[in-house]
Amino acid sequence: MTKEPPSKTRQKIITILLVLVSGSLFYLLLVRLGLIVSLGQIPQVLCTQDCQLEPQFHTLLAGNQLLNYDQPIEQLITKVNDKKKISLLIEKSKHRLTLYYDRKPLKSYPVVFGNNPVGDKQAEGDSKTPEGILRIKDLYPHSQWSKFLWLDYPNTQSWRKYFQAKTSGKLAWHLPIGGQVGIHGVPVGADQIIDDRNNWTLGCPSLKNKDVDELYQWVQKGTVVEILP
Repeated sequence: MTKEPPSKTRQKIITILLVLVSGSLFYLLLVRLGLIVSLGQIPQVLCTQDCQLEPQFHTLLAGNQLLNYDQPIEQLITKVNDKKKISLLIEKSKHRLTLYYDRKPLKSYPVVFGNNPVGDKQAEGDSKTPEGILRIKDLYPHSQWSKFLWLDYPNTQSWRKYFQAKTSGKLAWHLPIGGQVGIHGVPVGADQIIDDRNNWTLGCPSLKNKDVDELYQWVQKGTVVEILP
């Protein structure tokens, strides 16, 4: 039996390594974009009973008013600024986004949503805004809407609800879960959209540009964003 030349063996090993590395990078990209479930999420996603649910994070504001809307945040935080203590609460029924510092409400903003605003997001194209506990996974300037605070939808809870909807027959199996949901502004000069409570997006919460610009300075990757019906 003829022995394979060392050069061919090395070439095969290099090819296998390249396939493994490129496959791993592609998998990580799909996970980051929210197109597939990460391996660590699978046990919780497939959970059917005694599942861990994140409890409500914020104490709710009474009434429907906007809190301290005309005051800049730096005048409201009397302690040393620590971005880790910042969190956001979005109440869809009240069209209100409130910034909390150390679990205490500081300032509210008017906000609008996807053009099918009632109910939790289940799949791509349903124009609903997701509900539950999410977190900011990235933030950056946006060429059309001032800033984009990218949320980690779909997260573990989102994936679980998605598969439960499919197994119960409430959602067609061919529909993807969707992604690229974030808090952003409006086209330049279009603040009236927010004042009119016009739910114009495909599912993202939307603020006036001056408001999203202010929030952008105070939040960071990992900031909790709780979205309630």
